[in-house]
Amino acid sequence: MRCCRAGSTTPAPCSGSNSARTEDCSVGRVCPPLVPGCLDGPDRLRAIALVATLDGVVPGRKPGRRQEERSRSVNIDDFGRSDLVEVSAGVFAYVQHDGSWWINNTGFLVGSSGVISVDACSTEARTRAYLDTIGTVTDQPVRTLVNTHHHGDHTFGNYLFPTATIVGQERSREALKAWGLPRSAPYWTEVEWGDVELSPPFLTFKDSITLYADDLKCEVRHLGHPAHTDNDSVLWLPERGVLFAGDLLFNGGTPFVFQGSIAGALETLDELEKLGAETIVPGHGSVCGPEAFGHVRRYLRFVQGVASRGVAAGVSPLEAALDTDLGEFAELLDAERIVGNLYRAYSEERGEPWGTPLDATAALADMVTYSGGMPLTCHA
Repeated sequence: MRCCRAGSTTPAPCSGSNSARTEDCSVGRVCPPLVPGCLDGPDRLRAIALVATLDGVVPGRKPGRRQEERSRSVNIDDFGRSDLVEVSAGVFAYVQHDGSWWINNTGFLVGSSGVISVDACSTEARTRAYLDTIGTVTDQPVRTLVNTHHHGDHTFGNYLFPTATIVGQERSREALKAWGLPRSAPYWTEVEWGDVELSPPFLTFKDSITLYADDLKCEVRHLGHPAHTDNDSVLWLPERGVLFAGDLLFNGGTPFVFQGSIAGALETLDELEKLGAETIVPGHGSVCGPEAFGHVRRYLRFVQGVASRGVAAGVSPLEAALDTDLGEFAELLDAERIVGNLYRAYSEERGEPWGTPLDATAALADMVTYSGGMPLTCHA
C-alpha cells in the first residue's frame, strides 16, 4: 500500500465534546436551532444550531487485485491530515481524517487526457488541498466530477473544478440547489468554509451513466431507492473490483440515514455486496473490504430494533436513544446520530414511505441534547 498525507487544509476545529449526556435543561432538551434562550451564561455557548444533516476496520489485505494498493502520507496537523491511497493502478482514494461531520473521502482516476474525480470536499481549504494532491500525481486537468449525493461535504467544493463536467443523479441537482450555500448559526463554532459558490451537477442521470478513464470502464449507478439520501450514487470499476461507495458505507463512523431510509439502506447494502468488490472507498473512514457491509448492516438492524421497542413503549426517539446501550457501536464516531436514525426508523415503523421528509430542526436539537448540550464534534 502506498499512502501520502496530502497537504494542509488549515481547518478550524470546533470545540466541545459529544461524549457527555445531560438532561439538566429545564424543558428536557436544548432549544431548537436558531432559537436562543434555553441556557444562560457559559452554558448558552454550548447550545448550537446545526444547519445541515450530514454525516460523516482497516481489513487485512487479500490476495489478488487488492495487492495493488499502495499508500503514502504527509503529516498535517490534527484533523487536516489526509492520506492518498492508490487502490489500483491509476485509481486513488483521498481519505480525510478523522472522517466525522463534514470530513469526507474523495478519490480520482487518472487518464492520459484527464482526471475523473469522485466528489469534492466541504470547504475551500480542504478542496484546494485535494486538488493540490491530484497535482502531485498528474498534471492533467479534472475533466469530470462525479457527486455521489448532494450533501455539502461532498459538493460544496464543486466550484473549484472549472474545467469539469459535474455529474450527479437527477435528484441531487435540485437537492443541492434547495440546500443552498453553507451558512453559520448562533452558538455553533464557526467553520471556515471559504468563498464557496454553489455548483450543482449539470449532467444528470436517472439510473446509471458510464464513464471511461482511457479504456477503464467506470459505472456510476443509482440503486433506485432512498438509502443515505434519495439521490445516492456509487462508482464501480468492474475490471478492478474497486467500489467508491459514497455515504452508503461508513467505516469507523456512525452511519446516517435521516434523509433516506433504513430499510432502503439495508437493501442497498445487499445489492452492493453482490457486485463482489474487493476494495471499497467509503464516504467516511479508511479504505476497506466487503466485511464493512456487515458492520453497517448490523448497526442499521440494531437501530430498527431500538425503534420497534421505542414505538411499542410510546417513547420519543430521543428518549429511546438515551435509554439505549449502544454496545459494540458505542465507539463509532458521532454516536449521537442514533437519534436522527431513530427519527427515520420511527417513520418507517409508522408505515411512512421511504425518504418521507422529517423535521430536521427537532432531530438536530435532540441530537445536541443527547450529547449533553455540547456542540456536535466538527473539525471541518
